[in-house]
Formats: sequence, C-alpha cells, structure tokens
Amino acid sequence: MSEYVKRTIIKEEVPSIHVDTPRSVKVYLPPGYNELLSYPVVYCQDGNDFFTMGRIATIANQLILEEGIEPFLIVGVSVERSKRTSEYSPVGSRNAAYKRFFTEELVPFIEERYPVRRDPASRILAGDSLGGTVSLHLALDHPEVFTRVLALSGAFFQPTLDKLQNAPSLSWLRIWMVVGLDELAVETHMGTFDFVQWNREAKQILESKHAELSYREKPGNHVWGLWQKELPDSLRHFFPAPRL
Repeated sequence: MSEYVKRTIIKEEVPSIHVDTPRSVKVYLPPGYNELLSYPVVYCQDGNDFFTMGRIATIANQLILEEGIEPFLIVGVSVERSKRTSEYSPVGSRNAAYKRFFTEELVPFIEERYPVRRDPASRILAGDSLGGTVSLHLALDHPEVFTRVLALSGAFFQPTLDKLQNAPSLSWLRIWMVVGLDELAVETHMGTFDFVQWNREAKQILESKHAELSYREKPGNHVWGLWQKELPDSLRHFFPAPRL
C-alpha cells in the first residue's frame, strides 16, 4: 500500500486573461515518470475534490503499478465554490470565458511544460455533476481538441440535451457515464433535479447520434462516496490494461 501513497503532485498557477488570474492546478505525475516519454492526460474539473474526495492519484498509482495500465498525468483544475455554477453551467455568466481559458490557456500551458501527447484521443475531460456538463460542452465545442469525456452524475439538463440534439453526428465522441439510482431529487443551485431521468435522456440522444457510450446506473447518491468507487472502472475504460 505504501507504494500507492507515494505520489508526486506538482502545484502550478496558470495565468489567464479569461478568468480571474491565476488559476491553481495540481499535476499528478505517474510512477516512473520520465520526461523523455509521452503521456496521455486526464483533465479534472473540481480538481481539488478529485484529489481529496475522489483519491484519484492513489487510484491511478494502484492501476498503473498493480494492473499495468498505461501511465498518465492528471491535471486537477481548481474552482471557487461561489463561481462554480457560473463557470460550469452552459447558461452560466462565466461559462464562455471558462471554456476559453481551458482550451486557449490551460491546455497549452500543460503541453508546453509536460511531455503529454497532443492528439484529442490522449486528452480525457473528467467531471462530476456540473463538472461533467462543462467537460461534455468543451468536447462538443472543440472536437478537434477533446473527444473523451468521463462524467460522474453529469448535470445533463435541457441546454445540454438541446446541444446534443443539434449536433450532426457524435461518432467521434467517446463518453463514459455513471449515475446513482438514488439521485431522484438532487438539490442544486439551479433547482431540484432527477439526475437519473436526465442522464437516461442524454444516453438516448448520445446513442441516436452514434457516440461511443459506456453507461451505467449504480446504487448510490449524488456524492463522492459513489463516484470514488466508480473512478477505477472509468480510468480502466480509457486506459485498458495490456492483454497477457
């Protein structure tokens, strides 16, 4: 177990003209990290939550060391609670600026400093609730940059369903989704929502648009207790272990 706890996490500050500067990020480096190699990268909204409540660095170490999955970097992007809805919601006042920060400033910042691959298949966007929403919208806006989305109980409400419905084909999109079966009346800043129903509707549209979808419903509520348990499978989905 001690091997998993030894993890390398670097703190960075990303300058920005689009969001309140600078934005703090945490960068996890995998075991055996070597600047002569190149790595895929997982970008996490609510970055601090992914590291503390999701324990994503420990989970990544375990998968890489025990199961031999391909090493990858994790970039956890911080967010101020008071600005989270306005940055992450597709109808939020800061949403457009946040998405510009992400594609025009954050990704180039990471790619200049770390040996990460620059093809869309090597960039995974991860988020819980509205973090899943902004991740999906980033991919829909910029399929030339992002084609992989990991959504933990995504807040996929009407604006997102409309955007999915208006997309021509989504055959380029690879998305992994989970929702808890107890998420029937989740209270959010925007109202109370049945996340199960909304995720089922998103699933139907994604399938009709030929997205490559991996979807599951599990016992649990809109909390990290559910999402942390599902993180290993979600990461295995994007980084399958080598076949012996």
